[in-house]
Amino acid sequence: MNALMKLLILAPCCFFFIALIKLLYDYLWIPLRIQHMLNSQGIKGPPYRFIHGNNKEVTKMKQKALSKSVGLTEDLFPKVHPHIYTWTNRYGKNFVYWNGARPELVISEPELVKEVLKNSEQIFQKKKLSDIGRKFLGNGLIFIEGGKWAKHRKLANHTFHGESLKNMTPAIIASIETMLEKWKGQEGKEIEVYQEFRLLTSEVISRTAFGSNYMEGEKIFAILRKLTVIMSRNLSKTRIPLISKLWKSADLLESEKLSKEIKDRVMKIVKKREDKVVNGEVNSFRSDFLGLLLNAYHDSEAKNRISLEDVVAECKTFYFAGQETVNSLLAWIVLRIWQSMEIGKKKREERWLTYLVTKIHISKASPNSK
Repeated sequence: MNALMKLLILAPCCFFFIALIKLLYDYLWIPLRIQHMLNSQGIKGPPYRFIHGNNKEVTKMKQKALSKSVGLTEDLFPKVHPHIYTWTNRYGKNFVYWNGARPELVISEPELVKEVLKNSEQIFQKKKLSDIGRKFLGNGLIFIEGGKWAKHRKLANHTFHGESLKNMTPAIIASIETMLEKWKGQEGKEIEVYQEFRLLTSEVISRTAFGSNYMEGEKIFAILRKLTVIMSRNLSKTRIPLISKLWKSADLLESEKLSKEIKDRVMKIVKKREDKVVNGEVNSFRSDFLGLLLNAYHDSEAKNRISLEDVVAECKTFYFAGQETVNSLLAWIVLRIWQSMEIGKKKREERWLTYLVTKIHISKASPNSK
């Protein structure tokens, strides 16, 4: 009986001791060793903090930067990435900082950037996603690697081929004309162009890439926006080892719920397309992005086939990346055009004022002036 009691006491103690050693090894010894190695090679950076790394510093810098208003002519980089801006000035063009226990090397020398981008030996790996990040974009093209990346990239290349883009042109033009007609009815009123471009990109992507209507796409975009907020809220949060595996945060639970909702909605669009082929309404899955994904999903050769999870992940990636990039770009272009017009207007006013002042001075200096 005494031996059993000793065993019951000893087992948890041994487990705790092993877990503590593992924690110290992963979150103290390895980071400090990497930091020492990089420092010896001339790559400096903010010192590593146990478990959290530099995440607390990054969060404080971002909160401080976002609390201040920014002018149209100001440099936006210190506002968007204050930690990168601060540490580049402090430690040089190449430095390392810590996202939790994970070192992230920042390089801004053009030759080194070129070396990373053209490297084909898979030395430079893509960033690993957090649990919430995986719920957000899953195994989409942005984060997969190797042979799987090559297979998915081939599908994306077909979508953005010149001929494919030409076929999208009528739908894009129709959507833009609809938006402009709506703007004509609001002449003299203020228009929130970012919101308008969001609606435009939602409609264009839904129609051209997925053959669905705007309402189906808008529901998916709305869920993705919620996931974006959750992910951005957790970018600089440190997951405590072991505890994070035993206990799920409210944000993780919410992201799982939203991810399932997106999957269900994408599956409805997929099922609708498949049913049309099965019922003989159409003779193919079509040549848009969703059609190419479904052709790959139903491919008879295993090496070319993709899973249903891959289909859903690529749909989410295309919905998010397609809208966010184009929407932001359009809004930024309009902002810069407006800014250029304002600067041009100000310069014209200054030239006109200079002309008037000069004319007045000449008039006063004239012997005929009274």
